[in-house]
Amino acid sequence: MFSSVWNFVKRHRRKFIFTGAAVGGVYFLGKYAQKKLREMQEREAAEYLAQARRHIHFESNQRTCNMTVLSMLPALKDAIVSQLNSESLTMLLKTRPANKLEIWEDLKIISFTRTIVGVYSTCMLVVLLRVQLNIIGGYLYLDLDTSAGHPGQTPRAPPDVQHQYLSSIQHLLGDGLAELMTAVKGAVRRSLGGISLKQNLSLVELEQQLSWVRAVVESASPLSRYILADDENALAEQACGLTEEDTVTIKMLNETRDMLDSPDFSTVLNACLNRGFSRLLDNLAEFFRPPPGDPALLGADSLSAVSLPLAKIIPIMNGQINIICSETPSHFIQDLLMNDQVKEFAANVYETFSTPQELQK
Repeated sequence: MFSSVWNFVKRHRRKFIFTGAAVGGVYFLGKYAQKKLREMQEREAAEYLAQARRHIHFESNQRTCNMTVLSMLPALKDAIVSQLNSESLTMLLKTRPANKLEIWEDLKIISFTRTIVGVYSTCMLVVLLRVQLNIIGGYLYLDLDTSAGHPGQTPRAPPDVQHQYLSSIQHLLGDGLAELMTAVKGAVRRSLGGISLKQNLSLVELEQQLSWVRAVVESASPLSRYILADDENALAEQACGLTEEDTVTIKMLNETRDMLDSPDFSTVLNACLNRGFSRLLDNLAEFFRPPPGDPALLGADSLSAVSLPLAKIIPIMNGQINIICSETPSHFIQDLLMNDQVKEFAANVYETFSTPQELQK
């Protein structure tokens, strides 16, 4: 029996060899495929976790942006009100001075100027902080992502650099704001200077005046000049005395300036301005509502049917600064912080600066 089996094996040994090789090949191929599948699954899981971690970090960074904007609005408001002080003129009018008309004319220009400046500067503050804090956020994420594999590595943006970098926002609250006030005040004077205090204006006519002022201001020079100082590179002239932190700060400021000069930044800032001025008109519209049940206004367009003397519009406009620059979240500031274009722009900035340079290349 054993001899017959052995003879059978010998006769078909080639088939057994090929069959064994095939079975072994399939086995090892299956093992290899399982290994590759496991590696692919582990890689996908790691990528998913990295994306989730980056998303959580990004969303946390946006909350920081929002809180920072709200915390800086009182300082912005104080800077505007101190330089465009309408309250002193209002108090002076109560004394019934001889030059009452002249004071009213000054009050007209200042009231419109500070509200318009409030809209501009708040929009600029929102978008600038989105750029700066997402650049910092991107660097911090890279530090977190690489710290596990490279303990002790020098941070890309240490706290002292962050402080020095963010202090550049003082230009918007200082010299930049003063230049913006000058530009807006000149445009307001040209627009409203010749309009009598007794002249009636409808909401539509008021919107036309604001649009004209905007056109003058925005055609005169790039708005970025009011946001970030041009002389930040002056530090580079003192190269012999620059610390490593100074060099990193200059690099981050140059990156910020590149962002401010980009078409995307202009598009987002313009979207914020459009929404900001639209919200301002919505607030003003509350004072232009026709009296309920007025038969003379039935069927009329309420935006143009009701008009108010300019002298009555001035205190209404004057008080808008308290809504625009309110540290308590208002519809005005929420419209800017929740704007979809602002969110998308912030995500793009964060994506750019949280991606390692070798991957960008």
